Amino acid sequence: MNKAILTTSGSVLSALLASLCCIGPVVFSIIGAGSLGFAAAFEPYRPYLMAMTVVFLGAGFYFTYRKREVACEDGSCKVESASTLAKVILWVAAAIAVVFMFFPQILTLI
Repeated sequence: MNKAILTTSGSVLSALLASLCCIGPVVFSIIGAGSLGFAAAFEPYRPYLMAMTVVFLGAGFYFTYRKREVACEDGSCKVESASTLAKVILWVAAAIAVVFMFFPQILTLI
């Protein structure tokens, strides 16, 4: 390989790496602004997505809090429910979903 090509490409690469501290935030802000425009395309579907969220959360609560019989050999079957960790995770997910569902209304109050 020619030494001139190697030194030129090395200097371009080092200049690019040196400018990442300044270019990086600009690139990420441009990507962020682009994703906001992409998210705005989903605005007409917001009521449907909110309804799906409620349905899936309802199913999650149903499957978490229903009583399940465990198959047993001696005839004394016990009834179990979900673990405490599963219940905590479900409630945290439900709280996050509610905050995100009403985020536009919350922003108008601030």
